[in-house]
Amino acid sequence: MNTVTIDGVNLHLARPENLKFPWVGNREVLHQLLACWIKVHPDDLPLSPRLIGRPGVGKTTLAGAAAQELGRPVYIFQATMDTRPEDLLVTPVIGENGKIKYVASALVSAMLEGGVAILDEGNRMSEKAWASLAPLLDHRRYIESIIAGIKVKAHEEFRFCTTMNEDSSTYEVPEYIQSRLQPQIYIDFADASEEAEILLANMPFAPQDVIQYVVDFLQKAHLEDEPFSIRDGINITRLVLKLGQTRQFLENGQIDPRRLRELLHDAVMGVLGDDALRYLA
Repeated sequence: MNTVTIDGVNLHLARPENLKFPWVGNREVLHQLLACWIKVHPDDLPLSPRLIGRPGVGKTTLAGAAAQELGRPVYIFQATMDTRPEDLLVTPVIGENGKIKYVASALVSAMLEGGVAILDEGNRMSEKAWASLAPLLDHRRYIESIIAGIKVKAHEEFRFCTTMNEDSSTYEVPEYIQSRLQPQIYIDFADASEEAEILLANMPFAPQDVIQYVVDFLQKAHLEDEPFSIRDGINITRLVLKLGQTRQFLENGQIDPRRLRELLHDAVMGVLGDDALRYLA
C-alpha cells in the first residue's frame, strides 16, 4: 500500500481498480464526458459532471472508459445512505503495532495520485456527506479531514464524476452541491444495433441467434418503458448459455433451435420474473 505524508501525517492510499472498461455503442456521451474533463487554458478547471440514467445502462462503465481514454487510474467509491464524511475522506484504523494509522478513501487516493474518482450512486448519500466534498468540487479543489487534522489538495490531473440512478434516490442532493456537479449527462437505453454490439463485446462466444432474441426482447421492453437494461440482457444471455450447457442442449457452441425457446423462457423468468415474459417473441 502506497503512503504519502501530509503535514506530518502518513496517509495510506487505496489501490486503483484493476479492471477494463470497454465502452461500446454511443460515443457521443463518451465525448461529452471527456469534454468536461479537458482544460482549455492553464487557468481553466475541469468540470465534475453527474451521469444520470436507469440502473444498468452503463454509467460506471462510461466513466471508467473515459478515464482509460485519458490514461488515468480509476478509483471507485460506492456511496450508500450510511456513508459518513470520514468514509469519503480519511478513516482511522488500528495498525499492526496497536497504533492508529490513517487510511485515505478511494476518492482521496485519486486526488493525491492524479486519478479519476467515480462516486457511484451519489444520490444515496446524505447532505452531511456531500458537504465534506463541497470545497473539492469548486475552485478550491481540496478536502479537509477533521479526524486526521490535514488539508489535502487535489493533484492537477485529478478528475471527478458521480453516477446517479434517476429512479432510486435516497436523499435529495442539495442545490449548492448540484450547482457543483455540472453538467448533467443522461445515458439512455441503447438502440438495437448498439445493444447487440454490447452483448457481443461481453460474450463473443454467444451464438448469434441468442444475441438477436435477447436484443429483440430488450427493444420491445424499452418501447413499453420497462426498466430492463443491457445489464439484464447480459445476465439473460449468460443464463441461457449456462442452462443450455447444464441441460446438454449445446453442441459445437450452438444451441438446439428446438430448445432455444425453452431456455429463453427460463432465463427471462429467472432474471426478471413472470411479468417480463410477455416481451419474449
